[in-house]
Amino acid sequence: MQTGVNEPVTLRKSLKLSHIIILGLGYMTPTTVFDTYGIVTGVTDGHVPAAYLLTLIAIMFTAVSYGHMVRAYPVAGSAYTYARKAIHEKAGFMVGWIAMLDYIFLPMINVLLGKIYLGSAFPGVPGWVWVIAMTLLLTLVNVRSNNIVANFNSVLVYFQFAVVGIFIALVLSKLWGGSEASFTFAPFASDNMSMSALLAGASILCFSFLGFDAVTTYTEETADPKKTIPLSIYWVSLIGGGIFITVGYLASLLFPDVSQFQDPEAASPEIAYILGGSLFQAIFLAGAVASTVASGIASHMSASRLLYAMGREDVLPKRVFGVLSARYRTPVLNVIIIGGFCLTALFLDLSTAIQFINFGALTAFTAVNLSVIFHYVIQGKARGPKAVLNYVAVPVLGTAFIVFLWSNLERPSLLLGLGWTVLGIIYLLYSTRVFSSKLPARDTFDENL
Repeated sequence: MQTGVNEPVTLRKSLKLSHIIILGLGYMTPTTVFDTYGIVTGVTDGHVPAAYLLTLIAIMFTAVSYGHMVRAYPVAGSAYTYARKAIHEKAGFMVGWIAMLDYIFLPMINVLLGKIYLGSAFPGVPGWVWVIAMTLLLTLVNVRSNNIVANFNSVLVYFQFAVVGIFIALVLSKLWGGSEASFTFAPFASDNMSMSALLAGASILCFSFLGFDAVTTYTEETADPKKTIPLSIYWVSLIGGGIFITVGYLASLLFPDVSQFQDPEAASPEIAYILGGSLFQAIFLAGAVASTVASGIASHMSASRLLYAMGREDVLPKRVFGVLSARYRTPVLNVIIIGGFCLTALFLDLSTAIQFINFGALTAFTAVNLSVIFHYVIQGKARGPKAVLNYVAVPVLGTAFIVFLWSNLERPSLLLGLGWTVLGIIYLLYSTRVFSSKLPARDTFDENL
């Protein structure tokens, strides 16, 4: 679509650094620390904050690699664009194809979580009502301008901050009010801590940091993206990591093991009730619903931008995926397609859906680290100590951690991911006539962005 005879429709460049950070934190979901607390406490023998700290340090290497690639290619395609430009067009297509698992499934997972949370609060309402209501909300908000998305998401994220703040205040009041628990460094380091247990915990917690990579899909909707997007990547990672470590530490002081929980895998409602009774448990549930909506909105937006980037370059059908609305300047068809996919929450279960995300996220992380080496060292001929540190050491360390995560990926994730990869290869063979021609890609990268 076009706004005038010779004026093409483009994404609206109206997002500021604060908008991007809030979207990234919304995607990341600060309150997810409560959802995994019971599980990770058992895995790490009570060293949850140490596992979060290790995860943050490890994931920052990949975050820095994303920052390098955003400066090189400030467009909306994220890992897909980086791999296509730095490594090879076919590699880029496969990275984009596999990354769709992460981007497309996360909005649906948030719809599914919303159904679970709201279903527990209102057991008399059929689950399908919540699925349809959540899907409509995410879709309608994303159809409109990116500023509406960012502003609406801000309210939800700030509410999550409030819930975290209340939690911190309640814990501190118990610690200072005569509780048997006291401040100690044990959750970070103790005699029974083991690196293998921390790494096992990190393999679970790393997916709590997914918001930092999603912000790269908003590159074309912000002014000065070469400065703004890298800063937002670092701030999202550090703010999110700071919340996770702080909450994990304080929770570990009052709940050092899983013996206090009836259901360690769903310990968050019990934590809320023990700390603040039914009132805080109700507030906590509202925070959980807010987190799913915030993450759903941000991930819905990211998924539509990835599809748009691939459609605009014609590696996916451009007439469907590469079109922007002249009125809203958003990829409305993509938003509706993602909304339609969210309706699969009517019959998919949570454990199956989560398996798809892990494979797609690790593929994107690996590709971005490798793209740094290809772009700056192999293509750009960067040399010298500083170049070796920035463009070799950082991505190699990032890749090493990702390889560890690959080794811990569950069998269902591997099988589902490999099945999706095979479909991508079949589509690639069809598009290139068994590699006898190039992909029908149109380069949309503008050096002046």
